Amino acid sequence: MIRLTSSALAGVVAWFVLAFTASAMATTSLSGISSQEAVSALRTTLSKGADAAVGSLGKADGFLGNPAVRIKLPEYLENSKGMLKMVGMGDELDEMEVSMNRAAEAAVPQAKAVLKKAIQSMTVADAKQVLSGGDTAVTDFFKSKSQADLYKQLLPIVKGKTAQVGLAQQYNALAEQGSRFGLVKAEDANLEGYVTNKALDALFLMVAEEEKAIRANPVAAGSAVLKKVFGSLK
Repeated sequence: MIRLTSSALAGVVAWFVLAFTASAMATTSLSGISSQEAVSALRTTLSKGADAAVGSLGKADGFLGNPAVRIKLPEYLENSKGMLKMVGMGDELDEMEVSMNRAAEAAVPQAKAVLKKAIQSMTVADAKQVLSGGDTAVTDFFKSKSQADLYKQLLPIVKGKTAQVGLAQQYNALAEQGSRFGLVKAEDANLEGYVTNKALDALFLMVAEEEKAIRANPVAAGSAVLKKVFGSLK
């Protein structure tokens, strides 16, 4: 049987009081927000995030010129880059890396229709729960609802772009063999799938950054509903 000292017991009680108080404050702060306002804030946040993400990524050098999202060669090629350059494959590797990033830049704008559809599908039941979550709760919810559809939408565009580089076909053949022996990660065994997943990672990263900015300073977002809803959560 575990016995607590009086000071330890007081600490436990204090922790529960703080936790209950924080929960009660969050509930109270949202009690003045109507269902329509919660949904509107959710949709506005996602819409602003989607516009910012697509606008930043879906242009020349949106990926290639941004170190935070630039798509590197798959890990096993990146690790072997020095050796491959020594045997004269440096230009081909550079061309592949540029091609991957150009493919992502071309594919991202096509995501906008899927993003907007997902935004409109958000319900009243979703809104208050998501809005009271962490700094990226809206983005995380959005991702869970739209990632599969986005992958299907972007993959054909990425395939079309990477097909222009002959080395991409060679890569897939070699990577497939390598994956059988555990030399290549399963998610890296197909160049088109690899690029599409990296493009989606970057897309949701940008949406999340916009969400965090809105939560931190809802006034600057220029929307009355965002100011009211997110302001009440501070």
